[in-house]
Amino acid sequence: MRNLGKAAVPIGVVSIVLMLVVPLPAALLDLLLGLNITMSLLILLVAMQIKRPLDFAVFPALVLVATLMRLALNVSSTRLVLTDGYAGKVIEAFGHFVIGGSLVVGLVIFVILTIIQFVVITNGAGRVAEVGARFTLDAMPGKQMAIDADLNAGLINEKQARKRRQEVTSEADFYGSMDGASKFVKGDAIAGIIVTLINLIGGFAIGIMQRGLAPGEAVSTYSLLTVGDGLVSQIPALLISTATGLIVTRSASDGDMGQDLIKQLGRSKQPLRVAGGAAIALCLIPGLPKLPFLIVGSLFLFAASRVTEVVETDDDDEQAAIGPDAEAQPDSPESIAERMRVDPLELEVAFDLVELVDTARGGDLLDRVKALRRKVAMDTGLVIPLVRTRDNLDLPSSEYVIWLNGVPAAKGISPAGTVLAIGDHLDGLPGKATREPVFGLPAKWVPAELQRQAEMAGATVVDRSSVITTHLAEVVRQNASSLLGREDVRLLIEMVRRSHPVVVEELTPTLLTTGEIQRVLAALLDEDVSIRDLVRIFEALSLRAKTSTDLDGLVEAVRNALGAAISHPYVTPDERLHVITLEPGFEQRLLESIRQGADGQVLALDGHTVDVLVRGCTELLEEAERVNLSPVLVCSPQVRAALSRLVRQVLPRLSVISYNEVSRTAQIESLGVVSGAVAIR
Repeated sequence: MRNLGKAAVPIGVVSIVLMLVVPLPAALLDLLLGLNITMSLLILLVAMQIKRPLDFAVFPALVLVATLMRLALNVSSTRLVLTDGYAGKVIEAFGHFVIGGSLVVGLVIFVILTIIQFVVITNGAGRVAEVGARFTLDAMPGKQMAIDADLNAGLINEKQARKRRQEVTSEADFYGSMDGASKFVKGDAIAGIIVTLINLIGGFAIGIMQRGLAPGEAVSTYSLLTVGDGLVSQIPALLISTATGLIVTRSASDGDMGQDLIKQLGRSKQPLRVAGGAAIALCLIPGLPKLPFLIVGSLFLFAASRVTEVVETDDDDEQAAIGPDAEAQPDSPESIAERMRVDPLELEVAFDLVELVDTARGGDLLDRVKALRRKVAMDTGLVIPLVRTRDNLDLPSSEYVIWLNGVPAAKGISPAGTVLAIGDHLDGLPGKATREPVFGLPAKWVPAELQRQAEMAGATVVDRSSVITTHLAEVVRQNASSLLGREDVRLLIEMVRRSHPVVVEELTPTLLTTGEIQRVLAALLDEDVSIRDLVRIFEALSLRAKTSTDLDGLVEAVRNALGAAISHPYVTPDERLHVITLEPGFEQRLLESIRQGADGQVLALDGHTVDVLVRGCTELLEEAERVNLSPVLVCSPQVRAALSRLVRQVLPRLSVISYNEVSRTAQIESLGVVSGAVAIR
């Protein structure tokens, strides 16, 4: 059947084109006219049976083919009418049946049918198709965002999301095609009127001038053929127009048109009773025939007596009636609690940033966010929650906000039609000066068409989606420990259990609870230590927890086990590790000042010593960053935890590692020494 369709459709279209130039015998024309009427009736019936417009997605193309076929048949019949005065039995029979001995009546009926098709059905269907196409296209971004939001929320999987996106795109394409197809139907109606006038005038002239017929005989002969030809063409056109109107006005439902009609008209007894009573009451008007209205009224009252009213209940009510596990009512505590749920990570965008999210308009922000989740997982071992992306009409133009656990964590702008140029020499470029949102570097939003000029000026050019994604990545990195929930830790433990069951059985719940493991992993993430190597982490925790469950002790035991893996991210491609160290006497003073606090070890230093330490580290760090270096502060293991806790508060971008964590294969390059007085280069 598939192969037949592949061959039959192209052959049929080519044959229709040939009909425009090749004369057809009257017998073949009769066959094709019958086929045309039957196919039009089939299209109308299929249009009535579908449940949603997309179920008949081929309809716009079918309208074009059907219109072309009717025009080809019109040309063929006109050729026969004007040359032979005979166009087959089908046209002749239609002419005799409609005219019925009166030319005026036949022409009036033909004109009425044409007006019904052209003025009422075709114009109405065309207007509905135009409005439907416009609203469908306008609604596409919102539908795409709803699909992406459901995907990010885990309500649907990737396959379902692709299917729903395809349906949204197909729906927009369908209504756009229907808007154009309605113009074919309208043009066909106009062409039918013109062809009819040509047949009347041309036939009358040919009959008198060429065939020598009397005026009355010429009018009778050619008007019969003209009306018959017009009806044979207009009836299929009327069926196609009706099918077009049904398609564009059809809304998606669970049944076909017949089922929906009976179901919705017969939903309640009261309208049927009122309609039946009103029909019977019309019998009281003097002069009106009573029998027709009595029959109609009785039929409606009988139908009302046969209708069984069904009390419709919401799904929530049905679920509540089934049992305690049913879905909660909208005002129930469970439903309110669900709406109160705070998403760990959200991204809100202003109305003019929706195009970055809408894949139909080339937006790739959601794909980049997915790639970010994979990259964060590979770099840190943390599987961040799904990022809920939504639009917020209250946000100012071009603005976006990153929410963390229900609280705004960062915000920025991404003006439409621009790119972000990062550099120091941007005065010659037009645009809005700003700061790069992650590192605070001087930057400028320049028009996208000036991207090449910005690159030639030595600037680093970043597109809008990359700016938002990079900003989101930095927020995730800074707040990784806050995104690590108890349930996430349980999943990580189960993942290790599948590959190394003995390691997990030894650690939990005998030695450490899930909450204590979460605290250790969160502390590691706070110090930018990857937790991917969970097996070694759990083994180190098992050994340390047998003697102490102190948090700092557990964290240092894990760091010692990971060793060079901690310093490896700071090693340059040429195997160099740039370090800042402490003067031995100053480090001894720090070690002597360590005190045990409620949250771990702290440095009990006076304000002057803290100022000297911070100023020395800041100077060396800024000098290194000016030459694009990322140094680490190296100290003894005994002072590392307390020193790191202090440095993170004032210099979060400076990592503190111990001598035990320095890579043995890297070449150590000292950038300076911090002493109790000044920083020594």
